[in-house]
Amino acid sequence: MVGAGEVGSYVAALLSREGNDVVVVDERRDPLRRIEQDNDVLTVVGDATNPSTLLEAEVDKAEVLVAVTESYKTNLLVCLQVRQARGEEPLSTIARIDDPELRGPAGRKIRDAMGVDLVLDPDEQTAGAIQELLLYRGARNLYEMAGGEVLLVGARLTEDAPIVGRSVGEIGEAYEPEWDFIFGEIVRDGESQVVREDTILQTQDLLRVVCRREGRRELMKLLGLRRTEVKRVMLLGGGRTAALLAGRLNDRGVEVAIIEVQKERCEELAESLPGSMVFHGDITDTDLLSSERVGDFDAVVASTGQDDANVLACLYAKSMGAPETIAVVHRLSLLPLLGQVGIDAALSPRTASANSVLRSVRGDVAAVTTFLEGDVEVVEFEVAPEAPADGAAVKDLGLSANVLLAAIVRDGNAQIARGRSVLRARDHAIVFAKPHLVDEVKQAFG
Repeated sequence: MVGAGEVGSYVAALLSREGNDVVVVDERRDPLRRIEQDNDVLTVVGDATNPSTLLEAEVDKAEVLVAVTESYKTNLLVCLQVRQARGEEPLSTIARIDDPELRGPAGRKIRDAMGVDLVLDPDEQTAGAIQELLLYRGARNLYEMAGGEVLLVGARLTEDAPIVGRSVGEIGEAYEPEWDFIFGEIVRDGESQVVREDTILQTQDLLRVVCRREGRRELMKLLGLRRTEVKRVMLLGGGRTAALLAGRLNDRGVEVAIIEVQKERCEELAESLPGSMVFHGDITDTDLLSSERVGDFDAVVASTGQDDANVLACLYAKSMGAPETIAVVHRLSLLPLLGQVGIDAALSPRTASANSVLRSVRGDVAAVTTFLEGDVEVVEFEVAPEAPADGAAVKDLGLSANVLLAAIVRDGNAQIARGRSVLRARDHAIVFAKPHLVDEVKQAFG
């Protein structure tokens, strides 16, 4: 792992907890110390483009390289050096590249020459995640899996959600014989667990659910969510994430206003985003927010690099009547506070990047979804021919109590998995599992 910033430290911690041998390289000693305090990793202080630093990190033994410094040039050069050091030995290389030309078709030859297998762009992935959250007011997570046939939804239950006070088993009985959705994970008082039949749902539970495309509307009603038609969005901060999001929203006909503190950046945004209004000012300037009627926007998104400013600005927008506020946060310790003070959703650039890295590291999984709150992962497997799961019923797989096989997708058609469901080769299975059990589950699917 080259780069001990927000993305690198988070991914290194995830990989270490799963039993991988992880080495983290960075020029800065302080972030490496923080990683060492909480994780079983080896750290190396130094410039990763220096061959002696890579030699100390034993890159010749690396099976996976993740280069996520803020310099795409550094990341490319490290990929080239490590690829050369490994020779003919297998190596997967993942590089953070935020230059649009290098990420696109025009940069393919350069990427191939430098030995890059997978490109990460945390800003673009964060912008995409925010756009998804804007579709359903109140949703905390929203991901499509299995080619869009399965939707993964996370929501904090409010007192008016119809399922509060009911057991999972009771709700399941009401939808017999075939279910369109299944409850997978519950996060309560900071502790996460795979949902069981006797679980009684409570206000403030963070619930994650898998549903078939056809069951989306009914599920949203049960969770107390509703689809929203966002027409006006205010973006607080004009960084790259905000610019990417503004472009996506403009393409959908959404009116966008951006507040940015740097005058030069305002001019750049105004030129590159003619469909958006750009205002120069501080996002915590309440007079400015009030004069621009922040409370009249359908949603307000704060995505500067300053957590305190993002949170304060969202709180003020909420107090002025904004129905939906989304804050990008970098310090995970803030997460429990945000829901309590009324911010509707929080996300971080680290999770989308981590999902891409984990999928690449595991090699034989179709998708991985991790979350800032809760340690249960949602993994999409493909059943291999003659694997233990090929031809077996779910109830006969002997899966751990901390594992839930939620959905099966066969020939493009999704069904919610039941104990009697029989798996076949080439099926895609959506599974909730604690991280340390993923390898065990993977063996069942071959």
